Amino acid sequence: MADLPDWPERYQSDLTDAEFDTLAVRAGQMRTPEGEHGEAIFPTSSYVFSSAAEAAATFGGDRDGNVYSRYTNPTVRTFEERLAALEGGEACAATASGMSAIYALCIAHLQAGDHMICSRAVFGSTTVLLEKFLRKFNVEITYVDLLDLGAWQGAVQENTKLLFLESPSNPLTEVADLRAISEIARSAGALFAVDNCFCTPAAQLPLALGADLVVHSATKYIDGQGRCLGGAILFNDKEWHDDHLTTFLRHTGPSMSPFNAWVLLKGLETLSLRVDQHIRNATALAEFLTEQPQVSRVLYPGLKSHPQHELAMRQMSGRGGGLIAIELSGGKAAAFSLLDNLKLIDISNNLGDAKSLATHPWTTTHQRVPAEDKVAMGITEGMLRLSVGLEDIDDLKEDLLAALAV
Repeated sequence: MADLPDWPERYQSDLTDAEFDTLAVRAGQMRTPEGEHGEAIFPTSSYVFSSAAEAAATFGGDRDGNVYSRYTNPTVRTFEERLAALEGGEACAATASGMSAIYALCIAHLQAGDHMICSRAVFGSTTVLLEKFLRKFNVEITYVDLLDLGAWQGAVQENTKLLFLESPSNPLTEVADLRAISEIARSAGALFAVDNCFCTPAAQLPLALGADLVVHSATKYIDGQGRCLGGAILFNDKEWHDDHLTTFLRHTGPSMSPFNAWVLLKGLETLSLRVDQHIRNATALAEFLTEQPQVSRVLYPGLKSHPQHELAMRQMSGRGGGLIAIELSGGKAAAFSLLDNLKLIDISNNLGDAKSLATHPWTTTHQRVPAEDKVAMGITEGMLRLSVGLEDIDDLKEDLLAALAV
Protein backbone atom coordinates (compact mmCIF):
# COMPACT_ATOMS: atom_id res chain seq x y z
CA MET A 1 0.00 0.00 0.00
CA ALA A 2 1.52 3.30 -1.08
CA ASP A 3 1.76 6.21 1.31
CA LEU A 4 -1.10 8.67 1.05
CA PRO A 5 -0.19 11.94 -0.68
CA ASP A 6 0.15 14.91 1.66
CA TRP A 7 -3.07 16.56 0.52
CA PRO A 8 -2.85 19.97 2.22
CA GLU A 9 0.61 20.80 0.85
CA ARG A 10 -0.14 19.31 -2.54
CA TYR A 11 -3.25 21.35 -3.15
CA GLN A 12 -2.14 24.54 -1.48
CA SER A 13 0.83 24.61 -3.86
CA ASP A 14 -1.33 23.72 -6.88
CA LEU A 15 -4.00 26.32 -6.00
CA THR A 16 -1.94 29.07 -4.38
CA ASP A 17 -3.53 31.87 -6.39
CA ALA A 18 -6.91 30.25 -6.94
CA GLU A 19 -10.10 32.21 -6.26
CA PHE A 20 -13.09 31.06 -4.19
CA ASP A 21 -15.05 29.38 -6.98
CA THR A 22 -12.02 27.41 -8.15
CA LEU A 23 -11.28 26.23 -4.62
CA ALA A 24 -14.92 25.18 -4.23
CA VAL A 25 -14.53 22.82 -7.19
CA ARG A 26 -10.90 21.71 -6.92
CA ALA A 27 -9.47 22.02 -3.40
CA GLY A 28 -8.60 18.80 -1.60
CA GLN A 29 -9.26 16.54 -4.57
CA MET A 30 -7.25 13.31 -4.78
CA ARG A 31 -7.52 10.94 -7.72
CA THR A 32 -6.93 7.26 -7.27
CA PRO A 33 -4.87 5.27 -9.84
CA GLU A 34 -8.18 4.67 -11.66
CA GLY A 35 -8.12 8.31 -12.84
CA GLU A 36 -11.76 9.09 -11.97
CA HIS A 37 -13.09 12.52 -12.88
CA GLY A 38 -15.43 12.89 -9.90
CA GLU A 39 -14.30 12.38 -6.34
CA ALA A 40 -14.32 8.74 -5.28
CA ILE A 41 -16.35 7.54 -2.29
CA PHE A 42 -14.54 5.30 0.17
CA PRO A 43 -17.37 3.48 2.02
CA THR A 44 -15.09 1.40 4.21
CA SER A 45 -14.90 0.98 7.96
CA SER A 46 -11.25 -0.08 8.05
CA TYR A 47 -8.11 -0.55 5.98
CA VAL A 48 -5.61 -3.33 5.28
CA PHE A 49 -1.81 -3.26 5.50
CA SER A 50 0.87 -5.09 3.56
CA SER A 51 2.71 -6.17 6.70
CA ALA A 52 2.54 -6.17 10.47
CA ALA A 53 5.33 -3.60 10.54
CA GLU A 54 3.37 -1.28 8.23
CA ALA A 55 0.28 -1.60 10.42
CA ALA A 56 2.30 -0.86 13.55
CA ALA A 57 3.93 2.20 11.94
CA THR A 58 0.59 3.55 10.76
CA PHE A 59 -1.13 3.10 14.11
CA GLY A 60 1.91 4.62 15.87
CA GLY A 61 1.89 7.72 13.67
CA ASP A 62 5.29 7.01 12.11
CA ARG A 63 3.74 6.47 8.70
CA ASP A 64 1.03 8.42 6.87
CA GLY A 65 -2.03 6.30 6.21
CA ASN A 66 -5.63 5.59 7.06
CA VAL A 67 -6.34 3.68 10.24
CA TYR A 68 -10.08 3.53 10.85
CA SER A 69 -12.93 5.50 9.25
CA ARG A 70 -14.13 6.82 12.57
CA TYR A 71 -11.32 9.35 12.26
CA THR A 72 -9.47 8.81 8.95
CA ASN A 73 -11.35 8.46 5.67
CA PRO A 74 -10.23 9.80 2.26
CA THR A 75 -13.65 11.14 1.22
CA VAL A 76 -14.17 12.92 4.53
CA ARG A 77 -10.64 14.31 4.36
CA THR A 78 -11.32 15.76 0.90
CA PHE A 79 -14.39 17.56 2.26
CA GLU A 80 -12.39 18.87 5.22
CA GLU A 81 -9.61 20.20 2.99
CA ARG A 82 -12.03 21.89 0.62
CA LEU A 83 -14.08 23.61 3.30
CA ALA A 84 -10.90 24.72 5.09
CA ALA A 85 -9.67 26.30 1.85
CA LEU A 86 -12.94 28.20 1.45
CA GLU A 87 -13.04 29.44 5.07
CA GLY A 88 -9.36 30.39 5.04
CA GLY A 89 -8.66 27.93 7.85
CA GLU A 90 -5.60 25.84 8.52
CA ALA A 91 -7.68 22.72 8.99
CA CYS A 92 -11.19 21.34 9.40
CA ALA A 93 -12.73 18.53 11.41
CA ALA A 94 -15.93 17.10 9.91
CA THR A 95 -18.66 15.71 12.16
CA ALA A 96 -21.99 13.94 11.79
CA SER A 97 -24.11 17.08 12.23
CA GLY A 98 -23.92 20.74 13.16
CA MET A 99 -24.92 20.00 16.75
CA SER A 100 -22.21 17.37 17.09
CA ALA A 101 -19.72 20.00 15.90
CA ILE A 102 -20.82 22.44 18.61
CA TYR A 103 -20.77 19.72 21.27
CA ALA A 104 -17.33 18.48 20.20
CA LEU A 105 -15.93 22.01 20.28
CA CYS A 106 -17.28 22.67 23.79
CA ILE A 107 -16.48 19.34 25.40
CA ALA A 108 -13.00 19.10 23.88
CA HIS A 109 -12.03 22.60 25.02
CA LEU A 110 -13.84 23.10 28.34
CA GLN A 111 -13.46 21.32 31.65
CA ALA A 112 -15.14 21.44 35.06
CA GLY A 113 -14.78 24.89 36.58
CA ASP A 114 -14.43 26.69 33.24
CA HIS A 115 -16.72 29.52 32.15
CA MET A 116 -18.13 30.30 28.71
CA ILE A 117 -20.08 33.26 27.39
CA CYS A 118 -22.80 32.60 24.82
CA SER A 119 -25.07 34.97 22.98
CA ARG A 120 -28.68 34.68 24.09
CA ALA A 121 -29.88 34.48 20.48
CA VAL A 122 -28.78 31.02 19.35
CA PHE A 123 -30.46 27.96 17.87
CA GLY A 124 -32.78 26.29 20.37
CA SER A 125 -30.84 23.01 20.40
CA THR A 126 -27.65 24.92 21.21
CA THR A 127 -29.30 26.29 24.34
CA VAL A 128 -30.56 22.83 25.32
CA LEU A 129 -27.08 21.36 24.79
CA LEU A 130 -25.49 23.94 27.05
CA GLU A 131 -28.14 23.79 29.77
CA LYS A 132 -28.85 20.05 29.89
CA PHE A 133 -25.37 18.69 29.32
CA LEU A 134 -22.52 21.16 29.76
CA ARG A 135 -23.86 22.36 33.10
CA LYS A 136 -23.79 18.73 34.32
CA PHE A 137 -20.01 18.90 34.02
CA ASN A 138 -19.83 22.05 36.14
CA VAL A 139 -19.22 24.40 33.23
CA GLU A 140 -20.49 27.86 34.05
CA ILE A 141 -22.42 29.64 31.30
CA THR A 142 -23.36 33.31 31.02
CA TYR A 143 -25.81 34.46 28.31
CA VAL A 144 -25.52 37.98 26.95
CA ASP A 145 -27.23 40.16 24.39
CA LEU A 146 -25.52 39.48 21.06
CA LEU A 147 -25.30 43.19 20.26
CA ASP A 148 -24.19 44.54 23.65
CA LEU A 149 -20.39 44.74 23.61
CA GLY A 150 -20.43 46.04 27.18
CA ALA A 151 -22.28 42.90 28.27
CA TRP A 152 -19.71 40.68 26.57
CA GLN A 153 -16.89 42.52 28.29
CA GLY A 154 -18.70 42.61 31.63
CA ALA A 155 -19.33 38.86 31.57
CA VAL A 156 -15.63 37.98 31.35
CA GLN A 157 -14.27 36.14 34.40
CA GLU A 158 -10.85 34.81 35.32
CA ASN A 159 -11.97 31.33 34.28
CA THR A 160 -13.58 32.35 30.95
CA LYS A 161 -12.34 29.99 28.24
CA LEU A 162 -14.82 30.33 25.37
CA LEU A 163 -17.03 32.96 23.72
CA PHE A 164 -19.66 31.56 21.35
CA LEU A 165 -22.24 33.14 19.04
CA GLU A 166 -24.00 32.81 15.72
CA SER A 167 -24.19 35.73 13.31
CA PRO A 168 -26.60 36.46 11.81
CA SER A 169 -28.63 35.01 14.65
CA ASN A 170 -31.46 32.52 14.34
CA PRO A 171 -34.18 33.62 13.75
CA LEU A 172 -33.89 37.41 14.28
CA THR A 173 -30.98 37.95 11.84
CA GLU A 174 -29.10 40.09 14.37
CA VAL A 175 -25.51 40.78 13.31
CA ALA A 176 -22.67 40.71 15.84
CA ASP A 177 -19.54 42.84 15.62
CA LEU A 178 -17.17 39.92 15.17
CA ARG A 179 -13.94 41.90 15.24
CA ALA A 180 -14.87 43.72 18.45
CA ILE A 181 -15.91 40.51 20.23
CA SER A 182 -12.74 38.76 19.06
CA GLU A 183 -10.72 41.46 20.79
CA ILE A 184 -12.66 40.90 24.02
CA ALA A 185 -11.95 37.18 23.79
CA ARG A 186 -8.27 37.71 23.06
CA SER A 187 -7.82 40.08 26.00
CA ALA A 188 -9.44 37.44 28.23
CA GLY A 189 -7.22 34.66 26.91
CA ALA A 190 -10.30 32.81 25.68
CA LEU A 191 -11.19 31.26 22.33
CA PHE A 192 -13.83 32.91 20.15
CA ALA A 193 -16.11 30.59 18.14
CA VAL A 194 -18.60 31.68 15.47
CA ASP A 195 -21.43 29.62 14.01
CA ASN A 196 -21.21 30.61 10.33
CA CYS A 197 -24.02 28.34 9.18
CA PHE A 198 -26.33 31.13 7.98
CA CYS A 199 -23.75 32.93 5.83
CA THR A 200 -21.31 30.21 4.74
CA PRO A 201 -17.83 31.21 3.55
CA ALA A 202 -19.43 32.45 0.32
CA ALA A 203 -20.71 35.49 2.25
CA GLN A 204 -18.71 35.77 5.51
CA LEU A 205 -15.25 34.74 6.73
CA PRO A 206 -15.17 34.88 10.55
CA LEU A 207 -11.57 33.66 10.81
CA ALA A 208 -10.48 36.73 8.83
CA LEU A 209 -12.48 38.89 11.27
CA GLY A 210 -10.69 37.55 14.35
CA ALA A 211 -12.53 34.33 15.24
CA ASP A 212 -10.45 31.39 16.46
CA LEU A 213 -13.00 28.75 15.51
CA VAL A 214 -15.86 28.44 13.04
CA VAL A 215 -18.62 25.82 13.21
CA HIS A 216 -21.09 24.78 10.54
CA SER A 217 -24.21 22.79 10.16
CA ALA A 218 -23.26 21.60 6.70
CA THR A 219 -26.80 20.23 6.53
CA LYS A 220 -27.96 23.71 5.56
CA TYR A 221 -26.47 25.83 2.75
CA ILE A 222 -23.37 23.69 2.23
CA ASP A 223 -25.50 20.77 1.11
CA GLY A 224 -28.20 23.09 -0.15
CA GLN A 225 -30.70 20.44 -1.18
CA GLY A 226 -31.85 18.84 2.08
CA ARG A 227 -30.18 15.51 1.35
CA CYS A 228 -28.03 14.69 4.36
CA LEU A 229 -26.61 15.79 7.71
CA GLY A 230 -23.13 17.09 8.39
CA GLY A 231 -21.14 19.42 10.59
CA ALA A 232 -17.69 20.98 10.66
CA ILE A 233 -15.25 22.78 12.94
CA LEU A 234 -12.61 25.02 11.36
CA PHE A 235 -9.57 26.51 13.05
CA ASN A 236 -6.12 28.00 12.53
CA ASP A 237 -4.44 26.61 15.66
CA LYS A 238 -3.02 23.20 14.76
CA GLU A 239 -1.67 22.76 18.29
CA TRP A 240 -5.15 23.26 19.80
CA HIS A 241 -6.55 20.74 17.34
CA ASP A 242 -3.93 18.12 18.15
CA ASP A 243 -4.12 18.62 21.91
CA HIS A 244 -7.88 18.88 22.31
CA LEU A 245 -10.11 18.07 19.36
CA THR A 246 -8.31 15.14 17.73
CA THR A 247 -8.39 12.96 20.82
CA PHE A 248 -12.06 13.67 21.48
CA LEU A 249 -13.17 12.93 17.92
CA ARG A 250 -10.99 9.84 17.65
CA HIS A 251 -12.32 8.19 20.77
CA THR A 252 -15.95 9.32 20.86
CA GLY A 253 -16.84 8.99 17.18
CA PRO A 254 -19.26 11.75 16.08
CA SER A 255 -18.02 10.97 12.59
CA MET A 256 -19.21 12.16 9.20
CA SER A 257 -20.01 9.25 6.89
CA PRO A 258 -18.08 8.94 3.60
CA PHE A 259 -21.32 9.14 1.62
CA ASN A 260 -22.43 12.33 3.36
CA ALA A 261 -18.97 13.83 2.81
CA TRP A 262 -19.27 13.07 -0.90
CA VAL A 263 -22.73 14.67 -1.10
CA LEU A 264 -21.46 17.75 0.72
CA LEU A 265 -18.48 18.00 -1.65
CA LYS A 266 -20.97 18.25 -4.51
CA GLY A 267 -22.75 20.98 -2.53
CA LEU A 268 -19.56 23.00 -2.17
CA GLU A 269 -19.05 22.99 -5.94
CA THR A 270 -22.18 25.11 -6.45
CA LEU A 271 -22.14 26.99 -3.13
CA SER A 272 -21.25 30.41 -4.53
CA LEU A 273 -23.82 30.25 -7.32
CA ARG A 274 -26.57 29.15 -4.97
CA VAL A 275 -25.77 31.70 -2.26
CA ASP A 276 -25.82 34.49 -4.84
CA GLN A 277 -29.32 33.47 -5.95
CA HIS A 278 -30.55 32.96 -2.39
CA ILE A 279 -29.47 36.51 -1.59
CA ARG A 280 -30.98 38.04 -4.72
CA ASN A 281 -34.32 36.40 -3.99
CA ALA A 282 -34.20 37.22 -0.27
CA THR A 283 -33.44 40.88 -0.94
CA ALA A 284 -36.35 41.22 -3.36
CA LEU A 285 -38.71 39.32 -1.06
CA ALA A 286 -37.74 41.36 1.99
CA GLU A 287 -38.46 44.59 0.12
CA PHE A 288 -41.80 43.16 -1.04
CA LEU A 289 -42.81 42.10 2.49
CA THR A 290 -42.17 45.59 3.91
CA GLU A 291 -45.05 46.79 1.72
CA GLN A 292 -47.60 44.30 3.05
CA PRO A 293 -49.98 45.70 5.70
CA GLN A 294 -50.31 42.39 7.56
CA VAL A 295 -46.55 42.37 8.23
CA SER A 296 -45.62 44.63 11.14
CA ARG A 297 -41.86 44.06 10.96
CA VAL A 298 -39.32 42.67 8.49
CA LEU A 299 -35.84 41.79 9.73
CA TYR A 300 -33.31 41.30 6.96
CA PRO A 301 -29.69 42.52 7.13
CA GLY A 302 -29.79 43.64 3.51
CA LEU A 303 -32.50 46.23 4.24
CA LYS A 304 -31.39 49.70 5.28
CA SER A 305 -34.03 49.52 8.01
CA HIS A 306 -32.21 46.62 9.69
CA PRO A 307 -30.59 47.84 12.94
CA GLN A 308 -27.17 46.42 11.99
CA HIS A 309 -27.35 47.04 8.25
CA GLU A 310 -24.04 48.89 7.91
CA LEU A 311 -22.17 46.32 10.02
CA ALA A 312 -23.74 43.49 8.02
CA MET A 313 -22.62 45.05 4.76
CA ARG A 314 -19.02 45.23 6.05
CA GLN A 315 -18.95 41.67 7.39
CA MET A 316 -21.18 39.85 4.93
CA SER A 317 -19.62 40.78 1.61
CA GLY A 318 -22.02 43.68 1.15
CA ARG A 319 -25.04 41.35 1.10
CA GLY A 320 -27.84 40.31 3.41
CA GLY A 321 -27.92 36.51 3.41
CA GLY A 322 -30.81 34.19 2.60
CA LEU A 323 -32.91 34.35 5.80
CA ILE A 324 -35.75 36.74 6.59
CA ALA A 325 -37.65 37.11 9.87
CA ILE A 326 -41.11 38.67 9.73
CA GLU A 327 -43.61 39.51 12.43
CA LEU A 328 -47.32 39.40 11.72
CA SER A 329 -49.76 41.81 13.33
CA GLY A 330 -52.19 39.02 14.22
CA GLY A 331 -49.75 37.02 16.38
CA LYS A 332 -49.68 33.22 16.46
CA ALA A 333 -53.08 32.82 14.76
CA ALA A 334 -51.95 34.92 11.82
CA ALA A 335 -48.62 33.08 11.64
CA PHE A 336 -50.33 29.68 11.55
CA SER A 337 -52.85 30.92 9.00
CA LEU A 338 -50.09 32.12 6.69
CA LEU A 339 -48.22 28.82 6.97
CA ASP A 340 -51.35 26.76 6.38
CA ASN A 341 -52.25 28.72 3.25
CA LEU A 342 -48.89 28.59 1.51
CA LYS A 343 -49.05 26.53 -1.69
CA LEU A 344 -45.46 26.74 -2.94
CA ILE A 345 -43.31 27.47 0.11
CA ASP A 346 -42.97 24.45 2.40
CA ILE A 347 -43.35 24.37 6.20
CA SER A 348 -40.09 23.01 7.58
CA ASN A 349 -37.58 23.57 10.37
CA ASN A 350 -34.71 23.29 7.89
CA LEU A 351 -33.05 26.20 6.08
CA GLY A 352 -30.53 26.83 3.32
CA ASP A 353 -32.38 24.57 0.89
CA ALA A 354 -32.98 25.12 -2.82
CA LYS A 355 -36.68 25.10 -1.91
CA SER A 356 -38.09 28.04 0.05
CA LEU A 357 -39.06 27.07 3.59
CA ALA A 358 -41.07 28.75 6.34
CA THR A 359 -41.10 27.97 10.04
CA HIS A 360 -42.69 29.21 13.25
CA PRO A 361 -39.73 29.38 15.68
CA TRP A 362 -41.85 29.73 18.83
CA THR A 363 -43.40 26.27 18.38
CA THR A 364 -40.66 24.43 16.44
CA THR A 365 -36.95 25.30 16.44
CA HIS A 366 -37.16 27.09 19.81
CA GLN A 367 -40.08 25.16 21.30
CA ARG A 368 -38.02 23.77 24.21
CA VAL A 369 -36.63 27.19 25.13
CA PRO A 370 -38.62 28.61 28.08
CA ALA A 371 -41.14 31.26 27.06
CA GLU A 372 -39.45 33.98 29.11
CA ASP A 373 -36.14 33.21 27.40
CA LYS A 374 -37.75 33.39 23.98
CA VAL A 375 -39.18 36.79 24.83
CA ALA A 376 -35.74 37.91 26.04
CA MET A 377 -34.28 36.74 22.73
CA GLY A 378 -36.87 38.79 20.84
CA ILE A 379 -38.82 35.82 19.49
CA THR A 380 -42.58 36.38 19.45
CA GLU A 381 -45.55 34.13 18.72
CA GLY A 382 -46.28 36.12 15.56
CA MET A 383 -42.78 35.66 14.12
CA LEU A 384 -41.95 33.52 11.10
CA ARG A 385 -38.56 32.66 9.64
CA LEU A 386 -38.31 32.43 5.88
CA SER A 387 -35.44 30.57 4.24
CA VAL A 388 -35.61 31.95 0.72
CA GLY A 389 -34.88 29.38 -1.96
CA LEU A 390 -34.00 29.40 -5.64
CA GLU A 391 -37.50 29.56 -7.19
CA ASP A 392 -38.64 32.38 -9.45
CA ILE A 393 -39.10 35.46 -7.28
CA ASP A 394 -42.50 36.33 -8.79
CA ASP A 395 -43.84 32.90 -7.84
CA LEU A 396 -42.63 33.35 -4.27
CA LYS A 397 -44.26 36.77 -4.04
CA GLU A 398 -47.56 35.45 -5.36
CA ASP A 399 -47.55 32.58 -2.89
CA LEU A 400 -46.96 34.87 0.08
CA LEU A 401 -49.43 37.47 -1.15
CA ALA A 402 -52.20 34.89 -1.44
CA ALA A 403 -51.48 33.44 2.00
CA LEU A 404 -51.36 36.90 3.58
CA ALA A 405 -54.70 37.75 2.00
CA VAL A 406 -56.34 34.78 3.73
